Amino acid sequence: MKKLITKKFFLLVLVSFCFASLNATHNRAGEITYIQLSDLTYEITITTFTYTLSFADRPTLDVEWGDNTISTAPRKSILTLPNFYRRNIYVIDHTYPGPGIYKIVVQDPNRNLGVKNIPNSVNVVFSISTILTVNPAMGRDNTPVLLNPPYDKAAYHYLFIHNPSAFDPDGDSLSYNLTVCTREDGKPIIGYTLPPATHSIRVDSISGDLIWDTPADTGKFNVAMDINEWRNGKKIGVVERDMQIEVYNTNNKPPVNGPLKDYCVQAGDTIDFLFTATDPDNDHLTLNSSSGVFSLESCKATFTKVDSVAGSASSRFRWIPCHEAVRKQPYNVVFKSDDSNPDVRLSDISNINIRVLGPPPHLINAVPLGKSIGLTWSGYVTNVIAGFSVYRREGASTFKPDSCTAGIPSSTGFKKVGYIGGSSAISFTDNDNGQGLQFGKEYTYRIVAVYPNGTESKASNEITSTLVSGVPVIKNVSVRNTNTVNGSIFLSWKKPQKLDTIPATGPYEYLIYRATGVSGTDFQQIKSIQTTDLNDTVYVDTLLNTSTTGYIYRIDLWNNGSGNRFLIGDPGYASSVFLAIAPGDRKARFTINRNVPWINTRYDFFRLNDATNAYDSVGTTNQLTWIDNGLVNGKEYCYFVKSTGGYLADNMPKNLINFSESTCTTPVDNEAPCPPVLNVISKCDSLYNTLTWAIADPVCFEDVAGYKIYSKMKSEENLSLLLTINDKNTFSYKHFPGETISGCYAVSAFDAIGNEGDKSVMICIDSCNFYEIPNVFTPNGDNINDKLMAKTTGLVEKIDFKLFNRDGMLLFRTEDPKINWDGTYKGKIVSPGVYFYQCDVYENRISGLELFHLSGFVHVITELNAKVNKVVTK
Repeated sequence: MKKLITKKFFLLVLVSFCFASLNATHNRAGEITYIQLSDLTYEITITTFTYTLSFADRPTLDVEWGDNTISTAPRKSILTLPNFYRRNIYVIDHTYPGPGIYKIVVQDPNRNLGVKNIPNSVNVVFSISTILTVNPAMGRDNTPVLLNPPYDKAAYHYLFIHNPSAFDPDGDSLSYNLTVCTREDGKPIIGYTLPPATHSIRVDSISGDLIWDTPADTGKFNVAMDINEWRNGKKIGVVERDMQIEVYNTNNKPPVNGPLKDYCVQAGDTIDFLFTATDPDNDHLTLNSSSGVFSLESCKATFTKVDSVAGSASSRFRWIPCHEAVRKQPYNVVFKSDDSNPDVRLSDISNINIRVLGPPPHLINAVPLGKSIGLTWSGYVTNVIAGFSVYRREGASTFKPDSCTAGIPSSTGFKKVGYIGGSSAISFTDNDNGQGLQFGKEYTYRIVAVYPNGTESKASNEITSTLVSGVPVIKNVSVRNTNTVNGSIFLSWKKPQKLDTIPATGPYEYLIYRATGVSGTDFQQIKSIQTTDLNDTVYVDTLLNTSTTGYIYRIDLWNNGSGNRFLIGDPGYASSVFLAIAPGDRKARFTINRNVPWINTRYDFFRLNDATNAYDSVGTTNQLTWIDNGLVNGKEYCYFVKSTGGYLADNMPKNLINFSESTCTTPVDNEAPCPPVLNVISKCDSLYNTLTWAIADPVCFEDVAGYKIYSKMKSEENLSLLLTINDKNTFSYKHFPGETISGCYAVSAFDAIGNEGDKSVMICIDSCNFYEIPNVFTPNGDNINDKLMAKTTGLVEKIDFKLFNRDGMLLFRTEDPKINWDGTYKGKIVSPGVYFYQCDVYENRISGLELFHLSGFVHVITELNAKVNKVVTK
């Protein structure tokens, strides 16, 4: 009776063990994606694919957010799929504490049984991760959507291709690479290998095609792929996809897709073609296509069946891209054919890229306006755009954009000179950012429409113009009095000559127009001067607000004879000098604005002297910006500027002097000190890093009150404040971070009222090697050097050390970083001699856990009283 009870108990334990194993072995594939809801809040979606015959079922999953918090995500949906697959979707929101780079990890015991490239997969935790960048300044970010499921079938010794069909809704760039499948805490699986291939297995970094050429074994295999998201040249996120492929030994041959090509089209054009596939076994085929173009709200693409017979099938792809679909990155469209072979269903996969461009605007005219050129163009074909960018070069170009070129390449010599917002804009005035264009040069223009996502349309046609000197020639537009109501401006011009050659015999009329702003275009007539001898060449414009704005004037000269009235030549344009001022720390910053047909070669700045109540000259420049340093914060200072210039032609006016308005400002400490220059050196044997820094600019250093030191030990971490130093004359610091002395540092300076400047260039240092293996030891029982002991630190997380004899027999293996081998094999001291070792060392470095390999020889000496000199291998 007792034996029977024992047997029943053993049977119960065995059944319970099997049930527990079955209950924990179900995960096949998955990924984590997200949608950004607000600056710091994200909706996270975890998608897993599990084995339906397992008793394991997870109604919830824990999510590690990367900010030291964990939440439980509820399952939102279940979809049962063929071949014992189940898709599980979990959704949860999370708000991060602030900007940073965060790694989201989800882990669940365990993987399914029998994955050949994962040792003992049934006991390996399944984990997936996604890296996101929280940075409100870079705009909203959503992960790419992966439209193809992460499981597939392949045939033994047949080329296999899989594509995740990633679609980025924000239009960010994507790249792809293979990575290692992970276990608990998102760590690489020990012993993981890529699936065996007769030639190679790789991922196309641009298209995302996983190409297995060709499967060299049958069974289940898991592959992990990183989908990297890039914006403006910076990586902003990584989605890790863990997928499972089952390889079958079959006589079935996969279908073959017909040829496809890439497309470059303008919004509104039609893409219409047949996708065909054939099957060498004459199986019936099912055709599918996946892409983000099928889910665009404004203009969805269609993929409709045309015909299907044994051995071949075709479907029609049709899409008319709308302006909402214009973006910098092409759309990837994946086409897949699946056969219906009863043995095992196989597939072929192809993909194309479709680039959607905005159509080119049409420039109508480029009219000279004094020292500016006014551009006009036809109304654009859509109101979806944000505005227009204007490009200019000197002289005509040979640029002929092809069908795939958007924007204007810098190699054409064009430079962006302006932007005007609004889809209805049809004009732009180019005054070279207030400096005025130059006479005697040919200016060539093109424009592009700019879409809300920053994408530029194809380039417009090219148009060239040049400045024309006006009649009459304006000499002065000078502020006489500064006031918000009673300001006045003095105008003068050169008396026109040789009008009888036109002929323009008079009488004459000057018409004077004024517009607000030095580049204003809202001209209003303010004066008419009737004259017979043209000697009236001055005018004073009064009752103006000269305190807060400048003005531009246009003077027309008309022949006003009875029945013979006409405009003589082109009008003359010129503006007043308007001085913009901004306070700084013990300084005043000036920007000079003017739009005149002559060249100003000198600007003299005058500052009010409180003692004499007169303006003193304080500086001279030929630039449009100037800074008056050495002021006292909190004290008001008043200025005006005098411009001196003239026309370049010999017979044109020279030595023209004009004055700006007078304007005042009060300096304030609103500026932080400039960043220090940092250097970092590691002292490996003493386990500390020495930071030294300097500020070379004495003026900047004068403002410094102290420094802040920032550090991080891992590249994926954010810099955090390490130390505040309240002594401006301290220029070094020793940091003892512990056994792991690799890290990154930056230093900033702050002033007495707390304004902190930009951080220095971040310096990362990772130059110390901490693992050393002696090449000799003496296990002779004298308690001196009786064990093989490696020199190590906490930087080394683990090793894989294997020791062999001359015959290649494995004698000793350990993961202990110290090795700690006592020289025995099966309880007995090995024979004296030379032994060979291989050692993989896993070190915690800035980039994370890194592996490097050591190999070498160990001399084992067993004689008593042996004296040796140790040599180490690093």
